[in-house]
Order: sequence, then C-alpha cells, then structure tokens
Amino acid sequence: MAGLWRWKAAQFAERKWWQQYLKNKDVSEYLVWKKAYWNTLIDKTKPYLQIKPSDVLLDAGCGPAGIFMAFPNHQITAFDPLLDHYEEELNHFSKSQYPQVEFVTSSIEDFKAHTQYDVIFCMNAINHVQHIGQSIDILIHALKPNGTLLITIDAHNMSFFKTLFRLLPGDILHPHQYDLNEYELMIRTRNCTMLHALKLKHEFFFDHYMLIARKNA
Repeated sequence: MAGLWRWKAAQFAERKWWQQYLKNKDVSEYLVWKKAYWNTLIDKTKPYLQIKPSDVLLDAGCGPAGIFMAFPNHQITAFDPLLDHYEEELNHFSKSQYPQVEFVTSSIEDFKAHTQYDVIFCMNAINHVQHIGQSIDILIHALKPNGTLLITIDAHNMSFFKTLFRLLPGDILHPHQYDLNEYELMIRTRNCTMLHALKLKHEFFFDHYMLIARKNA
C-alpha cells in the first residue's frame, strides 16, 4: 500500500505530466499516432491472445488516450480517477469522440464491475494506485474464468535502487516500486497462470514489460 500523501502527489503529478506532454502536440496527429501505437502493441500479444468480435473488454486506468482507442467495434468500458480532469484540461481527450466506450470516473480500488470481462487491459496504471494488492484482486475478480489479463509495468532492474525509491520519492509518478519477479508473483498467487512477460523497452532503472496472464477456470 502507498501512503495517501504519496498517492495524491502521484495523481497531481500525473495530471501535470499529461498537460506538459501534450502541450505542443497537434491533436489529430497525436491521436493517429497513439492509435497506431496501441495497434502495434496488440499485434505483439497475438501469440497469447486472439480478441474475438464478441469479447467484452475493460481498460483499467485508461488515461486520456488509452487502449480503448484501438477497439471502435467492441463493447468496452474504460475508467480512470482523473477522467474528468483530462476532459477539462486537455484538448486531446473528449468522451464524445468514443461513442462505443462506457467511461467511468473511478480508481481501480473503487471500480464496481457490473459484468465480467473477456479481456482486461491495465496499461501503465497498476503502479499508480494506492492499494496495489487490492487493485489486482479487483481486476482478477472482474475477469471471466479463462479470460486474459494484460498489465504493463515498470520493473526495477537493481534491488539497490528499488529499495532507495521505496524510501525516497525518486519516482513521484509511481507510488509502488517492484521488480519483475514480484509483479509476476502478485499475479500467480491470485488464481492466474502467467503466459508471458513481454519486454517492451529497456532503460537503466527499469525495464518496461507487458505481463500476459490467464485466469484459471
């Protein structure tokens, strides 16, 4: 669990990050680029996931330009605690642009699923939450048996810096600091089978992974 002050600081920093990041980006060009980015990422999951037209999808912690963009013909729910701020503060996001999406303003901890989903995406969001164990429990509870969970994470490469970042706010956007084995263990011990850890990007402190897991029947 992250302290409340650290989580609130991370949420505030997230809003400011998006404002700064998108400030000089053309709206149309950015949205085209972002949709292409998501489609490329989805292509990388095809050895482990085949999304059917009838699948019901969830984008947890979607942000203003989430993977919901890549599914114009699916039934999809997308939620984030900062959605109202994003719509007010960013020209790049409007709920009306995505009539196929049911948007919900909610944290993962407070999200109330009214159905179970075939596929749940949690892209760059799980280490932004306040209660990470509770959040993973909620996502897996919302997943159908044999459904697929896809989570992207920043996983520490060195235990020294992992310990340091836990003690000091060296990474203010992310209240939680874990390595790959710790993230995989959180999933495997919650009635899921790990299918693959796909490395997306290498950096000095962190490697960026997509974890793909299937909920046991």
